[in-house]
Amino acid sequence: MSNYWVDANILLRFITNDPLNLAERSARFLQKAEQGEITLKVSSIVVAEVVWVLISFYGYSRQQVADVLIGLLTSEGIILESSEQVIAALDSMATANVDFVDAYLAEVARKENESVASFDRDFKRLDIRYIEPD
Repeated sequence: MSNYWVDANILLRFITNDPLNLAERSARFLQKAEQGEITLKVSSIVVAEVVWVLISFYGYSRQQVADVLIGLLTSEGIILESSEQVIAALDSMATANVDFVDAYLAEVARKENESVASFDRDFKRLDIRYIEPD
């Protein structure tokens, strides 16, 4: 069985159905993974790019993005890098109304039982220790 690291454009075409010809090709590719013919790997940085494009270009809400990506990234045949942190970050992004990257950083710090250093006060909305440098 072949393994493939998936670029953001495959996921974006499938999710947005835009343009149709690439969406259909993406759907067939993802279906091969679901049927066990191939394994698809998705990195956290690709998830960050997909989140950004869906929100900034396609006008999706954070909740819509979280819902569609959690459903897709937990499908059969897909291996998600740092899956616990990515899924938790998608959920936090939607519920705490913060950027995905901030939510992901908070989840990584939480896993390591460490703190975040930032001037971004959005971290106050996340259940994480953080400091603002003096």
